[in-house]
Parts: sequence; C-alpha cells; structure tokens
Amino acid sequence: MDSVAKLFEGVFQFEWQSLIMYAIGGVLIYLAIAKDYEPSLLLPIGFGAIVVNLPLAIIWNGTGGEPGVLRLLYNAGILTELFPVLIFIGIGAMTDFRPLFANPRMIFFGAAAQFGIFFTILAVLGLTMLIPSLGFTLKSASAVGIIGAADGPTSIVVASQFAPELLGPISVAAYSYMALVPIIQPPVIRALTSRKERLIRMEASALEAPKWVLVCFPILITVIAGIIAPISAPLIGLLMFGNLLKEAGVVERLNRASQNELANIVTLLLGVTIGATMRWDVFLTVETLVILALGLVAFVFDTAGGVAFAKLLNLFTKNKINPMIGAAGISAFPMSARIVQRMAKDEDPYNFILMQAVSANVAGQLGSVVAGGVVLSIVPWLLSRL
Repeated sequence: MDSVAKLFEGVFQFEWQSLIMYAIGGVLIYLAIAKDYEPSLLLPIGFGAIVVNLPLAIIWNGTGGEPGVLRLLYNAGILTELFPVLIFIGIGAMTDFRPLFANPRMIFFGAAAQFGIFFTILAVLGLTMLIPSLGFTLKSASAVGIIGAADGPTSIVVASQFAPELLGPISVAAYSYMALVPIIQPPVIRALTSRKERLIRMEASALEAPKWVLVCFPILITVIAGIIAPISAPLIGLLMFGNLLKEAGVVERLNRASQNELANIVTLLLGVTIGATMRWDVFLTVETLVILALGLVAFVFDTAGGVAFAKLLNLFTKNKINPMIGAAGISAFPMSARIVQRMAKDEDPYNFILMQAVSANVAGQLGSVVAGGVVLSIVPWLLSRL
C-alpha cells in the first residue's frame, strides 16, 4: 500500500488552486505566442508558473531537504539581484542615445513620465489606510509603485530589496503591462489631447554627435548618479557600461555578446525563475489583485504625466511640442515611440515625429533607472526619520 501511495503521491497531493495557476500560465504563454507580446519573457514566466504549481513543487522545494533547481536559480540570481542587473548590460549595449543628443529637451519627458510611480505609491498607502488588512508598508508600496517605471529589471531589483514576497505579482504586472502598452496608451493619449494637438508637426534634428561625446556620456552619467544616489550605482553603472561597450567601437565582440548571448541567457533564466515565484499559495491573494490593478494605474498615470507635461510646456514655448511625445517618455522601448508615430500618422499621413518620440523613449529608459535608484535611496532615508 505504501508503494502504491508513493506512486500516486502527486495525485493525492494535487490542489485545485493549481488549476487557476495553470490557466494564468497558459494565458501568458498565449499572449507570448499568439499575440507576440514580450514573448522572450512572458513565455518562460508562463511556463515557470505552471511547473512550480505541479504537485509537491519538487522543481522549487527539491527533495531530501535540498532546494530545487528553480529555487537555486532564485537564490543565486534574484535575491542577489544578479540576473536583473546583468540584463542592464544588454539593455545598455542596445541603447542608442544619439536621438536624445539631437533633441536634448526630450530628457524632461523621461522624468515627467515617471509620475505614475510616485502617484501609485501614494495610492497604495492611501488604500492601506482605508483597508488596513492589506498590510502594505512604505517599502512594499514603493515596490508596487515601481511597476510604473515600465522597466522589468528595475521593478525586480526594487521588489527584491523592499518586498521579496511580492516579487511574483510585481514582476508579472510589470512585464505584462509593458507588453500591453499598445493597448493601454492610445486611449489615454486620445482622452488627454485634441485632434489639433495630435496634428502638431515638429522639425527633425540632426543625429550626428562627436565620438568623444558618445564615449564620455555613459561615464559621466555613472559618476553623477553614483554621487547623487550611490545605491543606484549597480543599475546605472551596468546600464552605462553596456552603452560604453557599444560606443567604444573597439570591443565589438563584447558588444555583440552583451546584446545577444548575455541578454538571451539571462532573460531565459530570469523569466522562468520569476514564473517559479508564482506558487498559488502566495500568488492567489487579495494583495495580488491590488498589485495588478495599481500596476495598471501606474502605467496610465505615467502616460498622462508625460502628455500633461508636454501640454504645460506648450503654454510657454513658441515651437509647439506634439503632446503625444510625452507618452513616449516611459521606458517601454521602442514600443511606445512606435505607438506615438502610428497615432500621428493616423491623424496625418505626412506627420513624422518618430525621431522625437524615440528621443523621449530613450530618455524614459534612463529616467526609469534613475527613478528606481531614487526610490531605493529615499525610502530607507524616510523610514530612518520616522
């Protein structure tokens, strides 16, 4: 009888809640394959969510007291922040700051579009005051708010430091909403702009920049960020290191490896490990629903903040800015820039604002990492004063 029980242990230990997680994992895989929404991340996350909810969760819990393979990856790559930080090298190597140099004022949109982060932090704290049982603290509220950075690695770094127990839903919300940017942003942009504003044309600027500027820029940003917010050095530093590999022009093999082999391997391990944090007993909670809802709020207010900032600037400038450019200030690159150009073209087939949108989008990438560093610096300082 004992041998029979052992043979069918998985059947006896099966819990119906796992079916919900299989469905959630299946939806993520569907979005990756059928809709091509962030497939390199949603597919491994979806599969990780399924496999970790198999009976006994051996892939996570292991056998004989030893942790399973995905928990080993989690301990080594997520808790230490190794995976998300390594991703920044690849992102930096794939980022071209030339459009930003051609349109330097667009850097302000990279800051304005982070409004959703801080609005959402306040919203989480306000909701917790109304419903104390939610139990969000300033740290966990900040981890939820950082979803508004529209930058998965930044969200993971902040969540792993401030609220590791919420890493699963925060990561899923961050990457899912990044994938859904083409659905989320257009209605917000249309609601906040008139057709006349969407028809505004902007002159393109030259893309040329001296090589010394391209090489010095990542070094200078690293030094400035490291002095102002030392805790952001791993994020900013490795992002800028990847960009330096790209612009140096003498380490093309390392540059290609950063963009391809390193980025692909780390993305693969990161995705399946994040999925493995989605065990039903920690994922199927009221807090998860709140996080998913407020993550959407963060993305909406990011978009609204960028558009509103552009409209504000137009009150004081002669050369008007197409307010849709502000929406591209989030870190979802290059999706957001393409959305803005597509919307401009829908209104006027001869209106080309892609260069300005890309400039704002690149600034958003930089702004999201800076915002993450600011949150990591300010929250502990505030707690020490309370």
